[in-house]
Amino acid sequence: MAKVTLKNVVKRYGSLTVVNDLSIEIQDKEFAVLVGSSGCGKSTALRMIAGLETITSGEIYFGDTLVNDMAPKDRDIAMVFQNYALYPHMNVRENMGFGLKIRKLSDAEIDARVQEAADILGLTELLERKPKELSGGQRQRVAVGRAIVRKPKVFLFDEPLSNLDAKLRVAMRAEISKLHRRLGATMIYVTHDQVEAMTMADRIFIMNKGVVQQSGAPMDVYAKPVNRFVAGFIGSPAMNFFDARLVNEGGQLFIDGGSFRVAMPEAFRAKLIAHAGKEVVFGVRPEDIALHQPGADVGSTISARAEVVELLGSEIFAHLSCGAHALVARMAVPKQPIGVGETIQIDFNMAKMHVFDKNTSDAIV
Repeated sequence: MAKVTLKNVVKRYGSLTVVNDLSIEIQDKEFAVLVGSSGCGKSTALRMIAGLETITSGEIYFGDTLVNDMAPKDRDIAMVFQNYALYPHMNVRENMGFGLKIRKLSDAEIDARVQEAADILGLTELLERKPKELSGGQRQRVAVGRAIVRKPKVFLFDEPLSNLDAKLRVAMRAEISKLHRRLGATMIYVTHDQVEAMTMADRIFIMNKGVVQQSGAPMDVYAKPVNRFVAGFIGSPAMNFFDARLVNEGGQLFIDGGSFRVAMPEAFRAKLIAHAGKEVVFGVRPEDIALHQPGADVGSTISARAEVVELLGSEIFAHLSCGAHALVARMAVPKQPIGVGETIQIDFNMAKMHVFDKNTSDAIV
């Protein structure tokens, strides 16, 4: 396997910059995920790593080898695409072994590799079937198997689960994660789905407009987003944001949102005091909002009106309004149902709240 390094990589199409000064280092045997909304440059970055797109400037290394001018076939990579790209006239065995046949490996070696991959992916009983006889999940496993038999230095996945239904996507996420642990391979995975990124990655790289906004372990990024974009992108439902003012009264800091007012924890005072009297953006995740319990800190309690309540079995999504502010709370199903139009008391978990600079969108705390 190999470490993959991108140094100041730029990709332009005429005057349009798709990837801008991308510098990342993916460690040997790491599962790295490039995540972002459509058009952010993540697939273009993956295709440049594969050699399917030329770079405008910068350097790409596999280990210590510069691969800028190296043909895709010489980079020792295997790529799994969104649309499977199986040959319809070949059966599973032939699809998986075709790349090895082109490389002129012996029939015995091809058969051994195909059988090994089929055993790993549970495809042994399907080896004689044609793609039209397979389900979407089975076709995707064949595409992954075709990559495995190559035994490449680097596996590249370009939104491989996008065409699957929700239940099958969950199952395939687990399969690919188990495959990574079993092979101990370097894998680079591109997706627009932040749930895939959070559940599969050793490290995620969040991209926006061709620039990596933040990278790190999924839970580190979730807990400490560096700016409002990352905070809003990671997490489901998305973080609630409120335009507010940071107020200093008698040494106590408050977030004043007009229709609500909450006290800020003393632990954050040192980072916030310089912004007292300024407009800020206050952020709180839906899962950090709970129904008020007697004895809870009243400094974080506000009144809100229930507009829509979505029952999801073990939890609810409560769509609330507080004056001009709209927010979503993700809570355990309460003992007493919340009625639409009902005014309820809710508490923010202030130890996990976020404050962003309104002008720069950078995180303050």
